[in-house]
Amino acid sequence: DPADLECLTSGHFLIGCPLLAVPEVKIPAQTHTLVNRWKLVNQCVQSFWRRWRNEYLQTLQTRSRWLTDNPNIDVDDLVIIKDSQTPPLKWRMGRVTEVFPGADKVVRVVRLKTATGTLTRPVVKVVKLPTNV
Repeated sequence: DPADLECLTSGHFLIGCPLLAVPEVKIPAQTHTLVNRWKLVNQCVQSFWRRWRNEYLQTLQTRSRWLTDNPNIDVDDLVIIKDSQTPPLKWRMGRVTEVFPGADKVVRVVRLKTATGTLTRPVVKVVKLPTNV
């Protein structure tokens, strides 16, 4: 139903309804002291949340950055030059004068013209500015 705000969860497939609470722990028939029982319940809860974090949450985080290709930097592109020694507001601007692609035809290094001279930097140290606004 499109108007229904409830989504399918793993609980729907396991028990037919959403999981609203931590699963109950089956305690063995042996008699336990309250401290031992508390430790067992706490251990089961920790195990549940550890598995939930490691198995389920990982499926929700997809790295789209690695699934799509970014366009190469071209000659005459306007870029900002990253510098770990200065704050981002003081990073210099430059224009790409030459590109050096790797064996996979992806640009890895660029030569830049700045107000003070010419630099050669890896593309991970430059940020391409949008020019077609």
